[in-house]
Amino acid sequence: MAGRREKYGQSIRGSRIAGAIAIGVLLGCVFAFLYPNGFFSPDPRSQSHPVSKSNLQVDSPNCESTERVNMMKSENRKLSEKNAELQKQVRELNQKLQAAQQGNGRTQEQLVVSSQPQKAGPFGTVKSLRTNPPVMPDESVNPRLAKLLAEIAVGKEVIVALANSNVKSMLEVWFNSIKKVGIPNYLVVALDDAIVEFCKENDVPVYKRDPDENVDFIGKSGGNHAVSGLKFRILREFLQLGYGVLLSDVDIVYLQNPFDHLYRDSDVESMSDGHNNMTAYGYNDVFDEPSMGWARYAHTMRIWVYNSGFFYIRPTIPSIELLDRVADRLTTQPNSWDQAVFNEELAFPSHPGYIGLYASRRTMDIYLFMNSKVLFKTVRKDANLKKLKPVIVHLNYHPDKFPRMKAVVEYYVNGKQDALDAFPDGSV
Repeated sequence: MAGRREKYGQSIRGSRIAGAIAIGVLLGCVFAFLYPNGFFSPDPRSQSHPVSKSNLQVDSPNCESTERVNMMKSENRKLSEKNAELQKQVRELNQKLQAAQQGNGRTQEQLVVSSQPQKAGPFGTVKSLRTNPPVMPDESVNPRLAKLLAEIAVGKEVIVALANSNVKSMLEVWFNSIKKVGIPNYLVVALDDAIVEFCKENDVPVYKRDPDENVDFIGKSGGNHAVSGLKFRILREFLQLGYGVLLSDVDIVYLQNPFDHLYRDSDVESMSDGHNNMTAYGYNDVFDEPSMGWARYAHTMRIWVYNSGFFYIRPTIPSIELLDRVADRLTTQPNSWDQAVFNEELAFPSHPGYIGLYASRRTMDIYLFMNSKVLFKTVRKDANLKKLKPVIVHLNYHPDKFPRMKAVVEYYVNGKQDALDAFPDGSV
């Protein structure tokens, strides 16, 4: 009996639930018919009109400000990433620039010594900076020269030669060889009026300094050594104006553009009077003194001198100090030779009673920047070396300069294979 009641009660509850579901479905259908857009949707009439500004005053500002903040954060993140990438590129370019300066020396930008202390790297990786910073150009030193150099210099560099009427024939071979190669940035510093006119007649860039009694007297009447000594005083203004100068004597034949073969990593880059690798680049020379017994052998370092008739000098403080030192000694020691003084100032270290010059230096390749001893004693007799084309040939070892200059032109420019054969190794 109790089981039947329980079963009857369950059926009644099931009927009630089913009825409630049916009523809910019916009401849902009624509301769906009466309110097709939803029970809480806005009045359909309001959807055909623009939403008024007042209707958005509650929700819109919050949404808009959030979107703007997110947008600004996104832009800031993008800019930060781009800035980091640009900084990385700048660092890489600086590293490439420094490598190019130390390796090829083809660029005009110079390494500047840092004033901040630096940590040393691992063994074998430490390299010191060899390149002194350039001076700040000062056009007030010589406005007329500054204007001229601005017109003819290329990359703030120029070939400079001093000449008077005593070297007129060699000067002509000199500038014709430069024109043949196609070098535009060269200048003759005329020491007399005849050379001024000669250069103008041949369309050669020329500059004559303002009157200077001491310089003019030597310039007009002096021999090779006297005139050569003037260059150290005259070059100072070029460096003060911020120009790198390739100083050239006129007993030189140009066969290639020398600016394509410079390293530019030192204050002075000079050709050598050495005639082979040992004499040009240095060697260990053992001095023998038998009376010393066990200590009879003393090791010395030797290198043949730089040629003061062809060198590249950068516009740096040590370079200007070098010019001042040499010019001062040539003035106070009138019997001294400019090339000897030039080398002493570059080489002698500081010692008691003397403060040495802290200038960096580089020796040029002796087969590219060739002196006449190398040419006539070695190169012309060697089948392989004869095939090389030097950048310049300097007839510094021989007094018969003019005929040998013409022979160099015949051999290297005009292809006359026996042009050098008639000359002895040395002078007669």
